[in-house]
Amino acid sequence: MKIGRIALNGKTVHAKLLGDGTAARIEGDLLGDWRVTDEILPADRLLSPLVPTDILCIGLNYRAHAAESGSAVPPTPMLFIKASSSLNHPGGDIVLPRNSTMVDYEAELCVVIGKTARHVPREKALDYVLGYTCANDVSARDWQRDKALGGGQFARGKSFDSFCPIGPWIVTRDEIPDPNALRVRCILNEQVVQDSTTADMIYDVPALIASLSETMTLRPGSLILTGTPSGVGMGRTPPLWLKAGDRISVELEKIGRLDNQCVAEAN
Repeated sequence: MKIGRIALNGKTVHAKLLGDGTAARIEGDLLGDWRVTDEILPADRLLSPLVPTDILCIGLNYRAHAAESGSAVPPTPMLFIKASSSLNHPGGDIVLPRNSTMVDYEAELCVVIGKTARHVPREKALDYVLGYTCANDVSARDWQRDKALGGGQFARGKSFDSFCPIGPWIVTRDEIPDPNALRVRCILNEQVVQDSTTADMIYDVPALIASLSETMTLRPGSLILTGTPSGVGMGRTPPLWLKAGDRISVELEKIGRLDNQCVAEAN
C-alpha cells in the first residue's frame, strides 16, 4: 500500500493512494490503530508523508561510498541526526544557503519506524517497520567538514532548513520483503549521478534497527536514513555542487521518485 499525506480544508490527513490522482482517506492514527475508509479525496499535491518524531541518519554505510570518501569502513553504524526543521516536501524547494558554497546530494532509502523499538534483536527488526520512502540527505560539505565553520559535526552541515526532502509516499513493509534488494538512483538535471543497490550497504536495515535500539528508544514515526551510495558531488573531480535552478530526483525501486528543485536563499 502507498500512503500519502495531503492537505484538506486547512488540515492534513493520511490516505491510501489509488494511482489515479485520488486517495482513500485513512481514519485513525497512522502510528497506532487506523483503517482505510471509502471517502475519496484528491491527491494532486502530496506533503511529506509524515512529520517525523526523529530523523536518524547513518553515515558511510555503502562500501563504494566509503571508498570514494577515502574513509575506512565504520566498525559500527555511524549515527548523526538532522534537525526537524530540515524536513522538506516532495516538490519542495531545496534552499541553498548563502553561507555555503558546497551543497551536495545524497539519495537514500528511508525507513519509517511504526512502533516503539528498544533492544530489538536483528531477526525481529523488520516487525517494527511501518514502511519505506525516499530521502535526500542534502549536505553542506563545508559546514560538515571545515572546523572553522563548526565542521566535524555532521549534524551542523546536514540540518539547514529544507535539507531533508522525503516522500512522495510511504510504501508499507509488506510490499518490500527485502529492503536490501532495491535499486537506488539519484538524477541531477536528467543525468544519473548515483546508481547502485541497497545490497551494497555495510549494515543492512535489520542491523541498523538492532544497533540503534541498543542505545535509544526508536519511537513511532522515527525515520532512519540508511546512508548513500557512491557518486556524491564531493567525490567527483571536479566536485559537483548543487546550484540554483538544479532539479534533483531520488528514485527507489518499488517505492517511487522524489523530485525537488534548488533555489538560492533570499537575501
